[in-house]
This record gives sequence, structure tokens and C-alpha cells, in this order.
Amino acid sequence: MNIKIVSTQPFADQKPGTSGLRKRVTVFQELHYLENFVQSIFDSLEGYQGQTLVVGGDGRYYNRQAIQTILKMAAANEFGRVLVGQGGVLSTPAASCIIRKNQAFGGIILSASHNPGGPEGDFGIKYNISNGGPAPEKVTEAIYARSKTITAYRILEAADVNLDQLGTSQVGSMTVQVIDSVTDYAQLMESLFDFDRIHHLLTSGSFRMCMDSLHAVTGPYAHAIFEQRLGAPAGTVINGIPLEDFGGGHPDPNLVYAHELVDILYGEQGPDFGAASDGDGDRNMILGRKFFVTPSDSLAIIAANANIVPGYSSGLAGVARSMPTSQAVDRVAAHIGIDCYETPTGWKFFGNLLDANKATLCGEESFGTGSNHIREKDGLWAVLFWLNILAVRQQSVEQIVQEHWKTYGRNYYSRHDYEEVDTERANNLITNLRSLIPTLKGKQFGRYQVEYSDDFSYTDPVDGSVSQKQGVRILFTDGSRIVFRLSGTGTQGATLRLYLESYEPDPANHALDPQQALATLITLSDEIAQIHHFTGLEKPTVIT
Repeated sequence: MNIKIVSTQPFADQKPGTSGLRKRVTVFQELHYLENFVQSIFDSLEGYQGQTLVVGGDGRYYNRQAIQTILKMAAANEFGRVLVGQGGVLSTPAASCIIRKNQAFGGIILSASHNPGGPEGDFGIKYNISNGGPAPEKVTEAIYARSKTITAYRILEAADVNLDQLGTSQVGSMTVQVIDSVTDYAQLMESLFDFDRIHHLLTSGSFRMCMDSLHAVTGPYAHAIFEQRLGAPAGTVINGIPLEDFGGGHPDPNLVYAHELVDILYGEQGPDFGAASDGDGDRNMILGRKFFVTPSDSLAIIAANANIVPGYSSGLAGVARSMPTSQAVDRVAAHIGIDCYETPTGWKFFGNLLDANKATLCGEESFGTGSNHIREKDGLWAVLFWLNILAVRQQSVEQIVQEHWKTYGRNYYSRHDYEEVDTERANNLITNLRSLIPTLKGKQFGRYQVEYSDDFSYTDPVDGSVSQKQGVRILFTDGSRIVFRLSGTGTQGATLRLYLESYEPDPANHALDPQQALATLITLSDEIAQIHHFTGLEKPTVIT
């Protein structure tokens, strides 16, 4: 066994964001770039020698090459066993499932989630800890600190592993086991949901669904679960073959990028239910016939109907949402008498709440929902949850949502993204907003009066850790909100996210288009933050 110690120099830009390190593929292909970061992960950990590591990715361009490098480095760094998905593919939820089921030390997941792929696209890498969830800030900070001082990395000189052949092989003294990517995850789903009832719904002849996998990682999972196990007709899953460049598309399940699915559901003979998932399988979009369910409403409706789903029928310990997510689920939590936690954006913040049994369900407005079954958001889980609700209630998606609004009121909600903004200009906008915070309380803007404003700070109720500067919030006396935040998931420039929310209790006013209902707040947000002035953009890149 020949272990090479390769001399290297630090890169200055290896600070992980909310979901690991994401850069252009061409950056990761630079000499030593991937290896430096992987070695920084290993150097920041303790006690992993002889332990199990899970490795897999969303199948995007450079996934296979990166896995071969990681396997040889894991062997050189004395891991005992690596479980790797067949073909190098594991959805992020499946990776979390496999880490937990096998009591692995941790996992390395290769994905840039909803970002485009291909040779000119994006690539990403993140480390998940033994609970199956993304590494908390103390771990990612340690990785970053190591990346700034690294001088060498360890790698084994060995042949590549056949990632397409199930079974075990040796890389030095380390065992590599290529596993079926779908089986463990599908079994977990069957333990949570009433598959017999969903099977009856999908084979009744009176209900049709369409699942768009956007040529991303969920294709094999969706084919196996919906078309094979649950009996949906062949063709129910579209764009189900994972491609390294996602077919040239943008694997982000929203109304803009999943336009083929939207056209199908809004067509004259559209199916009853539609869903899409993203590059690595952790996000979801839910549609009814000519009807879009916002992610915030989806989380609230899942919480309100959890009692009719087998895996959750014994009750919820609590719910959690990211700060920018609408307060719709707060109203459900208050109604059923459970706690609702407000966290910063980033799934890692839910991990402590789930581990401590303070929350059972959690979600983000960015098309992510999940529960304590794993420690990642889970796109297909959300789709199955909706199918279980539809199978029991025997109503349309639109009817279920409208009944929910009638009971709890409607939280009109929208997110406006300004993408690839010059980083300095974006930072100047946020700096200017922060300077305004002390002056806003009590200020009148037309019919809106500011109740308070702040730069959101979160103290973890489990470990006491503090996360500051998580987004500028402006809250009005009528419960409306405007939130400004710079995203940490892009690779080019900065993305400014603007979140708008207004509560409407009267069912007579529940049929408005969200952009119409929020029009005054949209205008007000630009007046306060001077978005167009600072970004140079006349309008948002994406509105959801």
C-alpha cells in the first residue's frame, strides 16, 4: 500500500456556506483544490480511524471523478469502510438515511443541489455528521480554519473502484461497498406512509399524478417507489433519467425552472397532482390541477394533517421553520398546542431540535420540508406525505388548501430573488439596511406602521450556540413582514432574497394573486432598501 503525502498550499476561498462548499466545476478541477478540502475535512475530525464513511452525490458532472479521489484519500486517512451509492449516486435524503441506518461516522455528499450542472456548471461538497445531518457551524468553521493552513494531503496510489458493480472491494486496507442507492430509502418511506392506501389511489383510474425529476437524482427513486411499488402507470415519472448536466436544465423545483411540469398541470387535461424535486432530491414543489402550493403552506398543511399519516399519528413534538418562511405553520402549532421554533436558514439548524425531540416536522420556504426520519430535507418524502393526505381525505389539492385557509387564515407570501448581483453592491445594500434598523420602530409607511426591526439572531435552545446577522427583518403592527437576506448557496456574485408576507384572516379575500395581495409591500421594500439602486437590477430574476 503506497500512501503519497502531497505538498500543497491553501486556497483562500474554501469557506463552506449554508450547504457546504460550492464552486464552478472548473474551480474544483484546479490542481489540489478538491484534495485540499477533503483533507481539511478529515484533519478537523477525531476518532474516525477504522470507522464507516458514506459517500455519494447527485450524479452531476465531475461526481464520479471526485468520488474516486475521495475513496483513495479516505483509505490513506485510515477509514475502515466506505459505503458508496451505485454509480456514485445517492440522493441527499438517502445519504442521510444510510448514515443513520449503518451508524456511520459521517458522510461526504457531492452536490450543488438546485444549481445547474455540466462542465461549465456548479459542483459542491459537504460533510454530514453521524446523525445524518449537515455539519454544524463549529465543524464547518474547523474545516475552514484547517483549509487556510493546510500544507499536505494524503492519498493512496490505487486503481479506481468499479462504482457500477454492487459488492465489496478493497482500497488498501479499507473496504469499499457499492450499495443499491434506492433500497434503504424506499424501505424507510414504506415504514412512514400508508403505501396500500396510496397504491389504491394511484391505481383507481380516477386519479392521475405527474412526477418531474428534472433529469436529476430522484429519477431512480421515483421510478422505484411510484411506478413499481405504488403501481402508478409507466410515464408518471418524467425526466427520470439522471444526466450529468440535468439535460441542460436548471434542477430547481419552482414555477420558473420546472416549467414543463407547470405546463402539464395547468393544461386543459392536466393530472390531479404534480410534483418536482431538485438536483440532489431534498427539495420539492407541490401542484394541484391549475394550482400551486407554496412551500410555506405545504409545511403548514402537512403539520395540520400529520395525525392521518401512520408515521406521525401519535402526535408531533413540535415544528420548526426557517426565519424567512411564512408564519402559516406557527398558526397550526398554536392551534394544536405544540412549540414552533424559528431558526436561521440552513437545514443544519434543525438538527439539534430533531435530535432533542423538540421538533418532529421542519421546513423552509425554499421548497424544503422534512421530519425526524432523517436529518435532511426530503423531496420525495414530502410528495408521499401529500399523496397520503390525498388518499385519506379524498379531496383535490385545491380543496385541501382552501379548507386550510378557511380554518387558519391565509398567509400571502412571496420570495423575490435578485441573482448574480455584484457582491460589493449587495453587501452595501445590507450594510445600509442595518444602519436603518434603529430608526424604523414606529415609522409609518402608508397604512403600515413598523412594530420592530432587527438583524435576526438565533440562540440554539439545545446547545446555546449563537448565530448572528441572519437577515434583516421589518415587522409591521398588522403582522406583515419584509425580510432581506443574502443567500449562501450561489457560486457567482451574490443573491439577494426578498421575502414578503401579509396575513389575511377573511376567506372572502383568499382568492387574490399573491403578487397583487403583496403589491404595496413590494413597493415599500424597494423604498426602504433601495433595491434597484444598489443592485442595478430593474426586476427580480425569479419570483416564487
